[in-house]
Amino acid sequence: AMSHGELENLTRRFTSEMLPFIGPETDVMAPDMGTNEQVMSWMLDVYSTHAGHMVPGIVTGKPVKLMGSEGRTAATGHGVAFLAARALTMCKVRHEKATAIIQGFGNVGYYAALTLERFGVTIVGVSDVTGAIYNPGGINVRSLGEHVERTGGVSDFAGAEAIDPEEMLVQPCEVLIPAALEQVINEQNAPKLQCRILAEAANGPTTTKADAIIEERGDIFLIPDILCNAGGVTVSYFEWVQNLQRFQWSEQEVLSKLDTKMAKAFDKVISYAKRNNLPHRVAALALGIKEVADVKQQRGLFP
Repeated sequence: AMSHGELENLTRRFTSEMLPFIGPETDVMAPDMGTNEQVMSWMLDVYSTHAGHMVPGIVTGKPVKLMGSEGRTAATGHGVAFLAARALTMCKVRHEKATAIIQGFGNVGYYAALTLERFGVTIVGVSDVTGAIYNPGGINVRSLGEHVERTGGVSDFAGAEAIDPEEMLVQPCEVLIPAALEQVINEQNAPKLQCRILAEAANGPTTTKADAIIEERGDIFLIPDILCNAGGVTVSYFEWVQNLQRFQWSEQEVLSKLDTKMAKAFDKVISYAKRNNLPHRVAALALGIKEVADVKQQRGLFP
């Protein structure tokens, strides 16, 4: 409900209050829900003004003109789709034969849909705060994106029929991507899911009870959020590295580096899960903790 000016004033005041706690070698702020390139630009300007010179590494998600990174906008959704496609291959499902349903059509959902479409996957269902649409024959992602740009939501899109958002989640598909809010996969709908792969693009979209149901079912390949949506923070790291170098990589180079990192992490998690007979979520968390513990042990304790 804020005006452009009100949002700018709020952002600048917030950033000024954060000055003692942030820095390119201390704490680098990255975008999340409710922020965009303009917000990150204001943050950069406040910090740089106080520093007396340009400090691009203080925030990520900036416009490319302000030393942001090519590919940052698409990064999270691209990473989700890349791993979903990799999971399809692991499950021996041809991309051209696969369908996907996406809950949430913001930045992450849109680019996940667009990248999956490029892999050959058919998008059959999409929802956002305005409603849900479904077309078993396929939804054209770019056309839907243009419709959302014009109208503000997916509802009333001519290329699909309206459907109850809860019903959409339990329609048959190979890939189900919750890409919006927390706890949308719960104990009520978890037993009814008809997906082969659950790719968690949102943070914490699956409740603990639903997690137990999915694990007991054993027929759903879970890509946990800590792994699945890591593309955004990974490219934020790439942006910070570029800022330190005062150099900008091409979009192809950024996404290629992202794919390499995501593929390596994915393979490590799946391998660790199989080797130790663990759920994928537990394996991902265990590997993260183990890496920190190993480094701590190697560094030793300063007396």
